[in-house]
Amino acid sequence: MSSIINAVHTAVSGLNSQAHAFSDLSNNIANSQTTGYKASTTSFEDYVTNNELANDGESLSDSVAATTQQHTDNQGMVTTSTNSTALAISGNGFFNVVQATGQSNDSTPVLGTQQYYTRNGDFSQDKNGYLVNTSGYYLEGYNVDASSGTLGTSLDPIQVPSTVAFRPTESTKLTATGTLDSSTANNTTLSSPMSATAYDSTGKSSTVDLTWTKVNDTTWTVSNASDTTNSATVTFDSTGAVSSVTSQNSTGTSSTSSTSFDYTGAPQDMTVSLSGVTLGSSNSLSMTSDSVTSGTFSGISMETDGSVMATFDNGYSQLVAKIPLTTFADPNGLSAQNGQAYTATAQSGSPQVNTVNTNGAGTLTTGSVEESTTDLTGDLSKLIVAQQAYGANTKVVSTADQLLQTTLAMIQ
Repeated sequence: MSSIINAVHTAVSGLNSQAHAFSDLSNNIANSQTTGYKASTTSFEDYVTNNELANDGESLSDSVAATTQQHTDNQGMVTTSTNSTALAISGNGFFNVVQATGQSNDSTPVLGTQQYYTRNGDFSQDKNGYLVNTSGYYLEGYNVDASSGTLGTSLDPIQVPSTVAFRPTESTKLTATGTLDSSTANNTTLSSPMSATAYDSTGKSSTVDLTWTKVNDTTWTVSNASDTTNSATVTFDSTGAVSSVTSQNSTGTSSTSSTSFDYTGAPQDMTVSLSGVTLGSSNSLSMTSDSVTSGTFSGISMETDGSVMATFDNGYSQLVAKIPLTTFADPNGLSAQNGQAYTATAQSGSPQVNTVNTNGAGTLTTGSVEESTTDLTGDLSKLIVAQQAYGANTKVVSTADQLLQTTLAMIQ
């Protein structure tokens, strides 16, 4: 009698386990088109719940249990997307994301502090300029400080509003134009320097001043007003045009050019073109830099190194944020959350934030997404097997019921 009852218990555990497998398979199949979804599998294990015969080696397993196994480390196929701001990871990394917990009075999202990780890189800009994926998670990265132009060191939601200002491009060349008064007395330094505004790589401005001193009728010297060891001897021909320039810097290194002065100093070393300077009847000089100083924001673009670039109508683009990727010692130990997102656990290990394409984090493909890892053909085959196993267990239950009824009838 007890064996029949045990058989019922075993069959019921089989029904529960196959139902668990049905749930895993149905979830995989339902998410076969979900970006960044990682298919799971079902593992079965037997249990020995009756150990009365354990001492003589005849104990038997009389139950089964099913558990879901995550496979977040499986790589999905990368496919091209019509979304130009979408990103796909090929490697072990995850995007760092956060969720909105509400909205402020001006409809700006209030973002939570809970850190999430995802492979769903189908990002696009919302009305506030934040990069948000199709599951509603906000992408985090290192933002460029608008005032200093330097890259931050803490993870923050990436926001590129339409009001983003264009930072002047780095100056590489200064161009001098105008005339030097040929009647100036020898060994005379002009009282007003030749000035221009130059910009460094972060868009910060500096004033560059050059002073002119007449040596003789055909020769002048031009010097960096902030460092007179950086100077050049400029020779003019009979027509008053520059014929040669010999530059010298603070280290004593010299170089000769037909028309250019090798400027060294702040904001960076540059070339100064002197071809537009001539000898004339007055001192009238001006100087400009090759920096582009204005532009209107037109959109954003993604780069394979994780750079988020603001694009402008002048054809230039500038870094506004950098996207890192986070890895884990055991990504399968992450805790699954809604929307293809995960949170770290003791089993997964601590998150390690990496630059793209370092420490196994992987590479990024722009304008692409990572497809679901669901194997439809394989899961449909497993579904048939699970269905047959479920039916077999129901047969065991009904057979055991018949045996119990027969036993009870015998007693009556």
